Amino acid sequence: MKSAVETLNPTRVRLTVEVPFEELKDSLDAAYKKINQQVTVKGFRKGKIPARVIDQRFGRGAVLEEAVNDALPKFYTEAVNEAEVNPLGQPEVDITELKDGELLAFTAEVDIRPTIEIPDYSGIEVTVDAVEVTDEDVEKSVEQLRERFASTSPVERAAAEGDVVTIDLEAKVDGEVLPDGVASDVSYTIGSGELLDGIDEAVKGLEAGGEATFTSQLKGGSAEGKDAEVTVKVTTVAARELPELDDEFAQMASEFDTLDELKADSRKRLENMKQFDQATQAQERVLDELLKLVEVPMPEKLLEDEINTRKHNLEHHQLGQMGLDLAKYLEIQGKTEEEFLAETKEQAEKGIKTQFILDELVNKEKLDVSREELTEHLFRRAASSGMSPDQFAQAVAEGGQVPMLVGEVARGKALAVVVEAAKVVDTNGEVVDLSDDEDDVENAAEAVEAVTGEAEVSEDK
Repeated sequence: MKSAVETLNPTRVRLTVEVPFEELKDSLDAAYKKINQQVTVKGFRKGKIPARVIDQRFGRGAVLEEAVNDALPKFYTEAVNEAEVNPLGQPEVDITELKDGELLAFTAEVDIRPTIEIPDYSGIEVTVDAVEVTDEDVEKSVEQLRERFASTSPVERAAAEGDVVTIDLEAKVDGEVLPDGVASDVSYTIGSGELLDGIDEAVKGLEAGGEATFTSQLKGGSAEGKDAEVTVKVTTVAARELPELDDEFAQMASEFDTLDELKADSRKRLENMKQFDQATQAQERVLDELLKLVEVPMPEKLLEDEINTRKHNLEHHQLGQMGLDLAKYLEIQGKTEEEFLAETKEQAEKGIKTQFILDELVNKEKLDVSREELTEHLFRRAASSGMSPDQFAQAVAEGGQVPMLVGEVARGKALAVVVEAAKVVDTNGEVVDLSDDEDDVENAAEAVEAVTGEAEVSEDK
């Protein structure tokens, strides 16, 4: 076999391959055997039809086509290895010559991973939010816990802000009651904003047995988006009672004996959350600075596929679960389709560029992924997917996605290396030391995944 490679642009090559006919022998034999098992010829046992009879009855061309289809992947892979290129996706193959008994010639155009030079990144500097937990933050956290332990008791008075009312609802559009416009015994906290616009004003001041009518735009159902005349009847009014903020509350709501201990724990939890957010912010901003340093040629076909993948995932998975289509989503977002596509393209380019750069860093820094790191990543991915680790591991193995998970961890390690080399300061001018974060690799992998999305830049040979 002879092969040559022609560079069409920094991200695409054309392979020209010539194969002597004798190298097709194994594929020809396999083609005759396959056809033998599929056809029946009178006078011959199944599987025992001579090649000359198959040629006469079904044509030599059918055999050659089967043989070439079988052989092409092998010869293409050999040409790729010989040319020492890293193809992305499937090639566009064109058979340029097929002479029976003499020669098979074909070309294969394919996107390739571009050559990237990683410059010195040790000079990267970023600023992140300072970790500051105020007394107001602690009070708000404790108050939220207090809300969870609130109780209700019926009252014989008009409903007011914060009360829990039980209501019956009836919605009409154009004077007709909607098929899905009637609901009974609905529990609603006044002021929560969880039901229809205008309902708070309607029920305030009503006692049990009172009713009111108001107009509201429906947020869902058969008449979504239409104005409806809604009648609400209050059947019960209950006041919410919050427990006293004292040591007894701390003992009831937590493992602590005193309110001071509960508040101290709340402060520590808030500090940990803000430190995590700070580390994530540092990773994201360091990555953005790294992307500015490196020029990356963009493979057009790969970019097109990534844009389509992101659009498909949004339309058929995320929006589908929310009961929305793309048009409704764009209306809610206040975007045109052109703006949406431009944003999707920008995100896709950033995701591909991130993968290319971090993969190159993995090679440059000779980073390996240990079994422990892969296992930890698998556990986290399983938790985010709502599956058990065993179920997720089985799905990953069956889908051939283990290399994808390894790649995610490796890129996380590469980003962690860059973050460690960068100078990170907070808004108070204090240097932030992220080296003590035991989960820096896993957190960095999650930060990378948020940029790259679900699609994976794969190499196919």
